[in-house]
Amino acid sequence: MQLQRLRLVNFRQHADTELIFGPGITAIIGPNGSGKTTLLEAIAWAFYGNPAARGSRDSIRRYRAPARSQVKVEVDFVLGAHEFHVERGLYNAALSQDGQDEPLANSQQEVTAHVTRVLGMTRDEFFNTYFTGQKELAVMGTMGPTDRARFLSRVLGYDRLKLAQDKLREHRSRRRSELVGLEQGLADEAELKAELKQARGRVTAATRRVKLVTDTVGETRRALETEGPAWTRMVEIRESVLSLDSEARVAERDVREARREFERLDKELAEALDARTQLESVAAELAPVGPLTEELEQLERQAQAAGRRRALAGQLREIGEQSDRMRQRVTQLGDTDRLLARAVAALEQARTDLAQAEVDAERAHTTWIRDRQDAETKRQSLRDQYRDLQKQKERIVVAGPEGTCPTCARSLGTEYETVLAAIDRQLEEIAIDGKYFNQRVSQLSEEPKELQEARLRSDTLAEVVERSVQEAARCEDRVQERRDAEAELHRLESRLAELDKEIAELPDAYDADRQEEVREQLRVLDPVRKKSIELQVKAEGAEQLVGEAELAEKKLSDHEARFERLRSSIASLGFSDEKYAEVRARYEKAEAAVREAELELASVQGDLKAAETGRDQVERRLKERKEREAQVRTIKRDLRMHDELDRGFHDLRLELNAAMRPEIAERASTFLSDLTDARYSELELDEQYRTTVIEDGVPKPVISGGEEDLVNLVLRLAISQMVAERAGQPLSLLVLDEIFGGLDESRRYNVVELLRRLGVRFPQVILITHIETVRNGVDRVLRVEFDQRGSTAVVTEDGGAALE
Repeated sequence: MQLQRLRLVNFRQHADTELIFGPGITAIIGPNGSGKTTLLEAIAWAFYGNPAARGSRDSIRRYRAPARSQVKVEVDFVLGAHEFHVERGLYNAALSQDGQDEPLANSQQEVTAHVTRVLGMTRDEFFNTYFTGQKELAVMGTMGPTDRARFLSRVLGYDRLKLAQDKLREHRSRRRSELVGLEQGLADEAELKAELKQARGRVTAATRRVKLVTDTVGETRRALETEGPAWTRMVEIRESVLSLDSEARVAERDVREARREFERLDKELAEALDARTQLESVAAELAPVGPLTEELEQLERQAQAAGRRRALAGQLREIGEQSDRMRQRVTQLGDTDRLLARAVAALEQARTDLAQAEVDAERAHTTWIRDRQDAETKRQSLRDQYRDLQKQKERIVVAGPEGTCPTCARSLGTEYETVLAAIDRQLEEIAIDGKYFNQRVSQLSEEPKELQEARLRSDTLAEVVERSVQEAARCEDRVQERRDAEAELHRLESRLAELDKEIAELPDAYDADRQEEVREQLRVLDPVRKKSIELQVKAEGAEQLVGEAELAEKKLSDHEARFERLRSSIASLGFSDEKYAEVRARYEKAEAAVREAELELASVQGDLKAAETGRDQVERRLKERKEREAQVRTIKRDLRMHDELDRGFHDLRLELNAAMRPEIAERASTFLSDLTDARYSELELDEQYRTTVIEDGVPKPVISGGEEDLVNLVLRLAISQMVAERAGQPLSLLVLDEIFGGLDESRRYNVVELLRRLGVRFPQVILITHIETVRNGVDRVLRVEFDQRGSTAVVTEDGGAALE
């Protein structure tokens, strides 16, 4: 597998970054936190989804990206004879092969599953094969024997056998508990058969009882059918009598109401005739009412017009005063447009000065951060070198002049003092340089004066901008206020003209005394007028009352005739309460006998149902016992199979672990021989997983720091190759993330050279580090920096433009 292209859109620190990979050794260099390791995380996330990323799905989106902006990672890679393109977002994913338009998979789960099948690796196997993280190059050197064996077993996937064995044992434990519960729940078979015999006897007895009671019910129902028609006929007669009696009472009531209505109409007709006579006597007194009413209406209209004129005059004075005040306010506001233009110009100048001050402050801050990181990196490197030299000196002092050199394994002899002096000089030089960089780090621990002054100037200009904004806002308010005042003044002047016109059209006086005199005359005549109205109403109804009285008399005669016909019909039916009671008693006796027989039948049928239910329950319990016996036999057979599988898993783990150590040693020896031109032909791993280098067939007890790096590298390569071969893939890509942290400069150079010599086996190597000196030994350098202004990572290639 080889990487071709990687693109990140709004992923972590990267807004839109695209990288093109090629063969050879590529170094990705940048300070801590700039977004280097995020590139590896993006590759793993594109292949395996959210489980391969740190944090939650929401934390993947770039901090300053808009809420609904796209988050996407694209990876192009070659595997065998095929080219693949993977694209994954927060909620979608796609995988295509060899540039085809139709994707192989187009959902989150499908893409993860298909990539796992194509690579032949799970997420953990992919990391253990292609990726080597920070401090993992010498990981086995810091472990005990047991931890080394567990580490190798986990990396090679043997721990899955242990997980399978644990799941097997959990399932076996559950099956044993299930077996105990089934055996305890088995009932005695003889007792169940005895219960079944008794239940069947109860069913037989209940069946005979139901037959006897059923015959009794039939006899009582036939007796009831004999009495039924007579009772039905009597009920029908009684209902007819009750209905006719009800109608007779209604007819009698109608007769009484018709008689009262006729008497009322006769009385009202006499009153109407008398009202005609009285109306003629008051007609002369009401003659002046009409002219006086018309005169009063005219006087009231004149009074309303006079009141309207006074109200409009008051409005005219009030609006005139408002117009004078508004005219004064317009004069006071003056030329507001000129003031606004001056304030806007001052605001633009203040904003320009603030932008320049912020640029200066950001430039000073970036310079300070870069200098402090460089000083800290160099101080840490000197500390590591000092510790290494101190340990080497301690080993030489303990060995003495007769001891062997830890580097070349020869006897020191006369060179003992010379070697110690050389180491002391190196320690002294490192101490002097360390003091310098300590002082440098201390000086850079606080913000420099230039940065503080730049920030102070930025804050001051920000306050100036704020004041300018407020002044411009006040000027805009005054401009708007002048426009509103001019519009209001125009409206008031228009209203004054309208009021003058309306007042001129209204009369200015009316005769109030005459209005009061007319009102008094009408009040005197009002009782006579009301009485004449009442007499008029009565007199006008006389003709109508004559017709209504004739109709009421006819209606009374009709109601009296109907009442007599209903009384004759009731007498013809011949109904009596004694006959009704006799027929009812015979019918109710027969009906009670039927109910009693049916209740007894329901009771014996319930007994039969209960007996049948008891019998069915016993039969079901017998059937359940047979099924449980079958389950017990099945579980016992499963438990025997689980015991055999448990022993098989245990034996297989022992065999794999026993074969793992020689296979790792053999593969590591092949890499070691290639890297040293057969100087070291073999690397042994003892039972404690400790390494021994074989030189010309002789074990080498002490190795130098560079040789130790070599051993760690070939062990890691051997492990990665084993994982890749088990997945069915050639190991052609290595990704090493921050593996140089504990190495001095010479040992870093040696590791890079070792990787270069493995170029035939590993055509593509990617190094991720914050150490600048590594760039001298690689084929290509990509630099990652974090842009504070844009809050995004920027990737550039040495000698080229930004790749973002």
